[in-house]
Amino acid sequence: MFVKRLTALLFIGSALLLAVLMIGYPEASWQAGVRGLAIWWDVLFPSLFPFFVISEVLLGFGIVHFLGKLLDPLMKPLFRIPGSGGFVLAMGFASGYPVSAKLATKLREQRLVSRTEGERLVAFTTSSDPIFLIGAVSVGFFGNPKLAGALALAHYGGALLIGLLMRFYRPATPESEGKGQAAPPERFSFRLALRTMHEARLQDGRSVGELLRQAIVSSLQLMAVVGGLVVFFSVILEVLTASGFMNSLYLAVSRLLPLAGLPSGLAEPLVGGLFEVTLGTRASAAPETIPLVYKAAAAAFILSWGGLSVHAQVASILNGADLRYLPFLIARILHAVGSAGLLLLIWKPVMGTAPAWEQFTGRVAGPLYGWSGFPEALRILLIALAILLILSFLTRIIRRLGYRPKN
Repeated sequence: MFVKRLTALLFIGSALLLAVLMIGYPEASWQAGVRGLAIWWDVLFPSLFPFFVISEVLLGFGIVHFLGKLLDPLMKPLFRIPGSGGFVLAMGFASGYPVSAKLATKLREQRLVSRTEGERLVAFTTSSDPIFLIGAVSVGFFGNPKLAGALALAHYGGALLIGLLMRFYRPATPESEGKGQAAPPERFSFRLALRTMHEARLQDGRSVGELLRQAIVSSLQLMAVVGGLVVFFSVILEVLTASGFMNSLYLAVSRLLPLAGLPSGLAEPLVGGLFEVTLGTRASAAPETIPLVYKAAAAAFILSWGGLSVHAQVASILNGADLRYLPFLIARILHAVGSAGLLLLIWKPVMGTAPAWEQFTGRVAGPLYGWSGFPEALRILLIALAILLILSFLTRIIRRLGYRPKN
């Protein structure tokens, strides 16, 4: 009870503070609102709205059920998710956040996944879309098309690793809350998948016109929520910057980064990316004195974290079902750290330049100094052992998170 009251007081206090800042900086608030609205209309609406409508139509036609039967032998052993989650995985990776959250809640409403499976699904299928990662970040912000391969491998590879890790989330929870969930994965059968799609279409029963109308209405409602959150967080970030709060935060983070062996110049991109992914990735490409490998790692971190704006969008979507936000938050943190570390590891084979530590120790003094003195084979072995230990530790944490004592 005390925690709920404290949370309510903190929320009210934050809202009042933001209201005062908006009144104190009206011009900055207005410009930020217009800028956020432009981002929604010029970028998000044309890129997300068609995917929302198409996904709704595909659900109505039974395509999800078809793919579910085909992918069931693959998805269950790897991620402990029914085959229908493969559709969410493909659409989420292709169209970016928050499409996977929307589709996962739809599957949950149709009882195609259990609550635990839905939470696992949202946790690792929420990602950036390839168009933004390649076109905007790699080419637009960094001006380096070759960087797209390294970012994509780190970002999407990290997401799949999180999926393998999240299979340990609530392992003792019954997997079946809908029909057919408790059965073992069936073998691949194209004929059975077609029959399942036909049965799902007959059970839906809506005409093509009605299905399209409802898909458009539902997608427009969701796009309105997404647009409102983008404008809201754009205004918040602008008034915090105008008031000088962000400068203090930049200074604090810049003093902490060298303790981890990272350049202090990454403070502004990382803090900006905490709020909004576009602003953060754009800022990560700006510092000229920082090695490219560390700027790319910062971009991978920001892309995988997604920004509080994306978190708010996903939380609002999950609120429409019984899926919880906490597993998603933990997965975003692990994905952000994991994708940044993965990019550092694959930098030399993908980009063909010196490893991260060789670039870094030659330019910036920090705790990693002397690391380049180890033979490369030994460094790789030590990194692999460290990753195994970290994964083992994280698995224990996720198991404890999902533990529920018997009554």
